[in-house]
Amino acid sequence: MDMETTSCYLLLLLLGLSEAYPFVDEGNEANDQMGEDDRVDISTRILNSNNGINEMLLEGDLLVPTTRNAMKCFSQQCLWKKGSNGLVTIPFVISSEFTGAERQNIDTALKSFHTRTCIRFVPRSNENDHISIENGAGCFSSLGRIGGKQVVSINRQGCVYYGIIQHEVNHALGFNHEQTRSDRDSYVRINWENIDPQMAYNFQKLDTNNLNTPYDYSSIMHYGKTAFSINGKDSITPIPNANYQIGQRIDMSSWDIKRINLLYGC
Repeated sequence: MDMETTSCYLLLLLLGLSEAYPFVDEGNEANDQMGEDDRVDISTRILNSNNGINEMLLEGDLLVPTTRNAMKCFSQQCLWKKGSNGLVTIPFVISSEFTGAERQNIDTALKSFHTRTCIRFVPRSNENDHISIENGAGCFSSLGRIGGKQVVSINRQGCVYYGIIQHEVNHALGFNHEQTRSDRDSYVRINWENIDPQMAYNFQKLDTNNLNTPYDYSSIMHYGKTAFSINGKDSITPIPNANYQIGQRIDMSSWDIKRINLLYGC
């Protein structure tokens, strides 16, 4: 057998072995969670992760406030403070329960705010007000700065996704869900007949600060069409065009970024 024939046999053998034993990158155990599965929207992942947990949540992933009496973040009191350099520095810690790959995913999602806004997440030293990213029971956050240690729960089993991390961090910055906007009835129809009456409170329209920006179907803060549905039919229908896509899971939209910059005066 000549050298060329031997090389061909070896190549075929290696190809066969690679099919039988596909390569697994053990360092990327976060499920390729930076590359989101386009078949599942953010709200579905969040609601599935939060199903049955003991936390008192509104709209599926907002912790009921204990330091103020309404789910609003209009005033400077619930905004993170801006420094004299024009940057809004937010100290954070990440739980040691996360693997190296998961910590990298979280860090990448946090840094996505740095290049497009004046928000800067920095490792905490001894600051009182800070975000603590923890492997909690599900995916949830408080609304705006509440003071002291502020938990952003990113459950390892279902929440370590780029879009979900951005979603929960936007809550911590002070942003509500897009479909609860005060003007939402001009842009979406809530199909109450497809929603469990006990879950209807999650679709309460709020007196929101819309920052003079348009309704954004593509917002990372918009829930998908079947959120809280009891029969698989749409609970939220875009109008006038029901084919508009909502509940995307890829990245913050241009209006999400614009609103951060407006709210914090970037």
